[in-house]
Amino acid sequence: MKDLVEIRKNRKLTQQEVADLVDVSRQAYSSYETGIRRPSPEVAMRLGAALDFDWTRFYEPKKEAIK
Repeated sequence: MKDLVEIRKNRKLTQQEVADLVDVSRQAYSSYETGIRRPSPEVAMRLGAALDFDWTRFYEPKKEAIK
């Protein structure tokens, strides 16, 4: 989720700091930022609360490119 990087950087936080806030490993958090993995609903809720965004965006369908 590319905009997760922007949200984190706007708050001047490192990946480790966010991971600590939501009680996951830095590696797990990194995989959420890159889109390799989706967080569980519980972790998504904690991320949304920690970074002040709608956690359901992790579960929105991906938009297809217009050809």
